[in-house]
Amino acid sequence: MDATRLLSAISEQWDAEIVPQLTEYIRIPAKSPHFDPQWEAHGHIERAIELAHAWVGRQPVRGLLTQIVRLPGRTPLLYFDVPANNGSAGTVLLYGHLDKQPEMAGWHEGYGPWDPRSVDGKLYGRGAADDGYAVFAALCAIAALQSHGIPHSRCVGVIETCEESGSYDLPAYLEELAPRMGQVDFVVGLDSGCGDYQRLWATTSLRGLAGGVLTVKVLTEGVHSGDASGVVPSSFRIARRLLDRLEDAATGRLLPREFHAPIPEERIVQAHRASEILGDLVIKKFPFAGSTRPMATDPAEAILNRTWRPALSIIGADGITAVADAGNVLRPHTSLKLSLRLPPTVDATEAVRVLKRSLESDPPDGASVRFEIEEGATGWDAPRSATWLTRALDAASSSFYGTTCAAMGEGGTIPFMAMLGKHFPDAQFLITGVLGPHSNAHGPNEFLHVPYAKKLTACVAAIIAAHAVA
Repeated sequence: MDATRLLSAISEQWDAEIVPQLTEYIRIPAKSPHFDPQWEAHGHIERAIELAHAWVGRQPVRGLLTQIVRLPGRTPLLYFDVPANNGSAGTVLLYGHLDKQPEMAGWHEGYGPWDPRSVDGKLYGRGAADDGYAVFAALCAIAALQSHGIPHSRCVGVIETCEESGSYDLPAYLEELAPRMGQVDFVVGLDSGCGDYQRLWATTSLRGLAGGVLTVKVLTEGVHSGDASGVVPSSFRIARRLLDRLEDAATGRLLPREFHAPIPEERIVQAHRASEILGDLVIKKFPFAGSTRPMATDPAEAILNRTWRPALSIIGADGITAVADAGNVLRPHTSLKLSLRLPPTVDATEAVRVLKRSLESDPPDGASVRFEIEEGATGWDAPRSATWLTRALDAASSSFYGTTCAAMGEGGTIPFMAMLGKHFPDAQFLITGVLGPHSNAHGPNEFLHVPYAKKLTACVAAIIAAHAVA
């Protein structure tokens, strides 16, 4: 394989076709169904998948078949199938998604999530990095292999439109497509992150998630705080007491043992190597305000905190009046949306049960307390990599980035990984992506680092080629 020629061809297609396609994709507010319940009527997801489908259909890939698959009442899915060109019996599954997170506030002045702009090799806008680029990179990699006469196994693609809502439609599609996909022995997921932009990064684990809304009600209506305070307990104070059942407020450590899991030695070793590469970037990549101190100052411990230890966040609130509108009223209720990140091997179903039981049992002051479960997603821990894959990762990273691959867990939850792991228990996995420092997925000023994405595409091509001869 001539790495220079391969990367050059891939870079040319990125500049000529992929960046313009992603620019148009950014303009489409294809919010995931959780954030746009009227997604079907609004038609934005349809526009996004039609854009990708049309581009895929134009690619000069021999034997390519592509289809938008539709199941009643579900978001659509883009499927493609490329036969092997070397007689290999193996099958590679490439995964991505086209639905997006909502807008968020704080975008650069004069711009918003649906206003694409390119600055210093970064393409800003919602969804390009998470995860609109994936389908384009996947076909670009396959096309580059074919144009350079490099063997590859059969490649199938699954590009869903429900990932940001928890991939609740994906299992039905996996069952529907199972006879067509056959036995998949290598999965490439392009919806993860990278520790820096200087090497290929493999994601080795993902945390799970348990979440819902805690509501504490003490009155049927608000009353004058001067009249009621000291007699009626504060709903906020009771909520604080309930949260103390879950978390040590001084340290952030989760208290129920069911939320914890032992960290495998291999993951500890990987965290220490990643911390040696990244140093303080592990911590300093976050926009701390003022003199805020991180929860861990050692980079390796910070990595383990965000990948293998549980953590609780309050991500929303109702019943709390805006400061500008607040009068002297003792509020009747407080509602808090809880997001509990779980170690990769903790069962989310059990964690949700523990969460509900801990919050609702024996309510303080006899208040009305309810925890409404909204989500539970078990995390994922990668199977041990085969020798061919370990070598291919390092070789590809060295060829296109000039240094060997690194591995690290991710703190987020990607429900489809547990689904794919269950569906293809004997497959090898490469989970990677372009979400590096400051790329800010889900937040304002999300960007795709285009030079990194070009090299990542070349790495994926090289690893698919290695799979064909493994």
